[in-house]
Amino acid sequence: MHKNQKIIDSVCTYCGVGCDIAALIEDGQIKKVYAKEDGVVSRGKLCIKGKEGWRYVYSDKRIKEARVKKRFFEANRELFATEDPKRSTANSDYFVLPYTEVYDAVAAKIRLVSSKYGAKSIAGVGGARTSCESSYAFQRFLRKVIGSPHIDNCARVCHSPSLAGLKRTVGEGAATNPFDDIMKAEFLLIIGSNTTEAHPIVANRVLEAVKAGTTLAVMDVREIQLSKKANFQLTIPYESNLLVLNMMAYVILSEKLYNKEFIKKRVSGFDAYKSSILSDEYANPELFLKIKGYESLAIKIKEVARTYAKSRSMILWGLGVTEHLDGSAAVSAIANLALLTGNIGKEGAGLMPLRGQNNVQGTCDMGCLPYYAPDYGKPEVEGLKTQDILESAVKGEMKILYNIGEDLSHIHANLSKVREGLSCFEMIVVHEVIEADMTSIADVVFGVKSAYEKRGVYTNAERRLHLSRPIVESDLPDDWEILNEITKRVDGSLEFASQEALWDEARSVIERYAGATYERLSVNNDGLQWPVTADGDTPRLHLDRFRTADGIAKFFYKKYELRGHVKELLDANDDGFYWLTSGRIIAHYNNASQTRSVEKLLSSYSEDIVLISHEDAKKIDMSQRILLRSAYGQSALLKPKESKSIKKGTLYTTFHFRESGINYLFGDEADEITKTSRFKAVKVEIIQ
Repeated sequence: MHKNQKIIDSVCTYCGVGCDIAALIEDGQIKKVYAKEDGVVSRGKLCIKGKEGWRYVYSDKRIKEARVKKRFFEANRELFATEDPKRSTANSDYFVLPYTEVYDAVAAKIRLVSSKYGAKSIAGVGGARTSCESSYAFQRFLRKVIGSPHIDNCARVCHSPSLAGLKRTVGEGAATNPFDDIMKAEFLLIIGSNTTEAHPIVANRVLEAVKAGTTLAVMDVREIQLSKKANFQLTIPYESNLLVLNMMAYVILSEKLYNKEFIKKRVSGFDAYKSSILSDEYANPELFLKIKGYESLAIKIKEVARTYAKSRSMILWGLGVTEHLDGSAAVSAIANLALLTGNIGKEGAGLMPLRGQNNVQGTCDMGCLPYYAPDYGKPEVEGLKTQDILESAVKGEMKILYNIGEDLSHIHANLSKVREGLSCFEMIVVHEVIEADMTSIADVVFGVKSAYEKRGVYTNAERRLHLSRPIVESDLPDDWEILNEITKRVDGSLEFASQEALWDEARSVIERYAGATYERLSVNNDGLQWPVTADGDTPRLHLDRFRTADGIAKFFYKKYELRGHVKELLDANDDGFYWLTSGRIIAHYNNASQTRSVEKLLSSYSEDIVLISHEDAKKIDMSQRILLRSAYGQSALLKPKESKSIKKGTLYTTFHFRESGINYLFGDEADEITKTSRFKAVKVEIIQ
């Protein structure tokens, strides 16, 4: 190796898989990122984002300054010492000021607003793209420094239903097993997850397991890449997850395939649950004999249920389960299946929600939720969810929004309403590493270190804590450092002496993390799975008892409510509209603010495309772009593409590019408990 070269190990900053990476550094610059063969998560492989996605660090879209919107500066001149600030060369709508002066101004505005309207007029959203340390500091800043209970994060748009659905059944809203248990299962059921695109390194394990003889079932509203390898491919109607999962339980119960001994010892509520399922008119799989185009499900659901019950089985799911009206109930229905059959609390059997963001698990653990304090304790006061925060702003009740790394004006549903809410704040503060939609809306923008430039703990979808190491140097502040500086100026209290002091405080109040010292994480490149005690970590949950108050799990039943696509199919109603769902493509990540700045990633997928069935493609001019319109809004003109993976009357598109306006199509319909938006099903018409 050249004398100016070195290798630094760290963690990938994209999805919730949390791949271990190695970076080749030459003269202080990243030259290559790759996976080491002995990496416990990546196992010698990375997806294209892991290999190439670091290049945004050197993008001309990086934010390396503190920006203040000119309009905000003019309206709040008394907050600033500088009388004639220089304009940003990157964005003509903003001035650039020294960080210290902007810290002063933000703190002064917080004091003024809090004094005039009360601390509850200030809210915080975000944190899942930063470290556990900064997430902990963020919720503490809102709750303890400002005195506001309003703190939320992007789990609101993704896996909040997984937390809610699992917590009320098995007592813990997280994955029960390590990723490697996928290869120890006899049967895998993947539902609502396009795993090869969204979590490709997990998909590698699935493919490896199938090659070794594991049986695979795939349930989705369309055929995906994994469908080609599946023993059972089930294309189900839109919003029918709960329906199908209850049907699986019906088969297991009616054919007496359940584990009586396990249920007797470890689960309560069985008799009531059994009675509810067996008397539910929508739980018999033969209902699908009445649904044209989906008749084969009547047999396939029975076969999948039998195989699941008789095998050492795992269920993996993604946002195709959670982003629905009954997302929380569907997750509980998944847990019910594991409890019925004893497929939990052992090697190769369990429950695995595939988390989307790199640190959304850790951010929830840290307490960045309105109804959970750190370690999922009860907060002193329950705050508002993101949607309610925005509605309160429209009512004039919410005055300041503090946002860390969450592109609210792109990734949330009903964007017309979101943007109305954002326009009503007196001040919006944003931390970001690269230009995104929110950085053109915010009044104050702090450029911060990227994950490649700082130390911090990230918790992946299997509860594994990794200590990320800085790959390259940067003199930009970290998120927690900015919060620290503003804290000093708000009231001079509750600041952290160092990042390690911050982490030690977090560990002292978060039992799951208690034993995860920097020292232990530094010497353990494989990471540690929480709960982490002084004696070790916990690869599998619920081995002897569930993480409930009495150690006993509970069945939770919710009846499927006939509606939407299923009702239309039963009624043979064809109104000329289409059912649209949205999802990810492997080359891009979420709002694509980072990945679109990488030439290789952008060139492989440069716009959002709408997939249309062969039958429906005959009805439109496929050489022309189309516009999608729903009851809530419309998209931009989009490129259509014919696909055999889509069933008649349905459409699929990605949402990565803000210019496409995909999320204007979705309304306020959401999971009844968590308000997670119904991103996976909306009626649209095609306009040409």
